Amino acid sequence: MDVPLWIWLAVLAVILAMLAMDLFAHRRAHVIGLREAAVWSGIWVVFGVAFGVGVWWQAGAEYGQQYFAGYLIEKSLAVDNVFVWAIVLSYFAVPREYQHRVLILGVVGALVFRGIFIAAGSVLIASFSWVLYVFAAFLLVTGVRMARSRSEHLDPARSRALRAFRRLVPMTDAYHGQRLVIRVAGRLVATPLLAVLVVIEVTDVVFAVDSIPAIFAVTDEPFLVFTANAFAVLGLRAMYFLLADLVHRFVYLKTGLALVLVWVGVKMLLKVDLYYVPTTVSLAVIATIIGVSVVASLRATRGQGRVPVGSATPSPFRVASEEETAALEPTWRRRPAERVGAGGGRDPVG
Repeated sequence: MDVPLWIWLAVLAVILAMLAMDLFAHRRAHVIGLREAAVWSGIWVVFGVAFGVGVWWQAGAEYGQQYFAGYLIEKSLAVDNVFVWAIVLSYFAVPREYQHRVLILGVVGALVFRGIFIAAGSVLIASFSWVLYVFAAFLLVTGVRMARSRSEHLDPARSRALRAFRRLVPMTDAYHGQRLVIRVAGRLVATPLLAVLVVIEVTDVVFAVDSIPAIFAVTDEPFLVFTANAFAVLGLRAMYFLLADLVHRFVYLKTGLALVLVWVGVKMLLKVDLYYVPTTVSLAVIATIIGVSVVASLRATRGQGRVPVGSATPSPFRVASEEETAALEPTWRRRPAERVGAGGGRDPVG
């Protein structure tokens, strides 16, 4: 698949424009409601599907199916990512009106890291064909481990990333609006919101380590790998606000995702030397596994309403009072120094 440079640049421009649109639409801190989250989720899905239709129309059915197979894998794994976000934000007791800012920054970071991983994976596969065996084995092991630990959940209080961050970076225990850093006694100090962003970025990297090899099992075209990832990740923020309170209802989703990883691992092994599984078959298998796991989950938990995710560990963070926030020093410049006045006293520099 020969993709001209101008198409790459055009796609990147569209992605940046979409991110800018999202940031502009949510520039003020407010609680994202269900209706708003559903509308934005629909917008991102429409963009992703429309792009796939364009690939199908311009490059043919094979490449179109490869894109949709990759998009479906990434979108499905993104749901599991959303559930981890819910646990992290609950542990940190992040006020709902501040959650959008940290999540959209997390999405930007996820796009950057995944772009790096995709570029590295493409180079490795092109240079060393045996890397496919490593990817396939990794996917099989990851799928089995996911199936065995389907009832286990992340405990942010035990996060190595959080412990390292708190050890290396001075940090306050209070949220001050949507600020990531504040100045206290003349030095910059991180707020809990920056710690949340760091933990979210680390979890995004962990998920990318799983998802990038998985999508290489259905397509080895870097353009399709990147765009399927990008359009799936762009909707993560809206998906969180739509699904975070429904974590308890997707009881079989992790099992379904584990089966998908095992399937693509087997497909990659067969692809190396034995048999190329048609993309149509692969897409049908992935869609069936995900569809069955979602339907089975919703049937098993029918009648249950939305339940906010709670943390088993009390959060060590709080929201600063208005008086505390008003008393903060300017963040990016020190207060004016004082100078000696004519009478020997000290006058502020104007």
